[in-house]
Amino acid sequence: MWLPQLDLMRVISAKSQGYSIATEITGPTTVNGLERGSLTVQCVYRSGWETYLKWWCRGAIWHDCKILVKTTGSEQEVKRDRVSIKDNQKNRTFTVTMEDLMKTDADTYWCGIEKTGNDLGVTVQVTIDPAPTPAPTTPTSATFTAPVTQEETSSSPTLTGHHLDNRHKLLKLSVLLPLIFTILLLLSVAASLLAWRMMKRQQKGTAAPGGPLLCRPDPAAGRNLPAKGYHEAFLCPG
Repeated sequence: MWLPQLDLMRVISAKSQGYSIATEITGPTTVNGLERGSLTVQCVYRSGWETYLKWWCRGAIWHDCKILVKTTGSEQEVKRDRVSIKDNQKNRTFTVTMEDLMKTDADTYWCGIEKTGNDLGVTVQVTIDPAPTPAPTTPTSATFTAPVTQEETSSSPTLTGHHLDNRHKLLKLSVLLPLIFTILLLLSVAASLLAWRMMKRQQKGTAAPGGPLLCRPDPAAGRNLPAKGYHEAFLCPG
């Protein structure tokens, strides 16, 4: 089959630019993309196919490839997940964009035109290059400073933790020592009081109740008593 001279020139130009050649549609043979980046594929079709649906399909086998996105017959952009397609009917080209590329996106794809019977299509090999590894950063060391109260800051701004501990211990001793001294003083007073009360009680009664009472003899009473058979009178205290 002989092609017109213009179409023949387009075929030669497409071959020189690395395009896969089909009768009614052409596209790039291979497209490279960077991981986590995006890539764009532009496919060209001949006059007469402007209002037909265009699609982007994934899979090496033509009849088993999976259509990822398809136009609506207009120039409105259509997007599904990370893939979009837009038809420019004036220039007879449609553009496919893949975003947020992953290594698993590397595969064989097809630019296609939907029509009655068998669709038109051309293969595009997509490869994904790994993203550059960022240079390791040196971790910075963090310094933690213990908080200092307002009183400590105003009185001694250069106190270390060891000095602060000694200061707290001295503060505790200054409170505990007077308290201990007061308690010992009270115990001493109580013991003295108890001893004084016991001595007072012993002085009031020299004998237990019901025991003999010690008294001194009364000399005046002896002069008035008979010589025999009398009992000597005694003077008792109290």
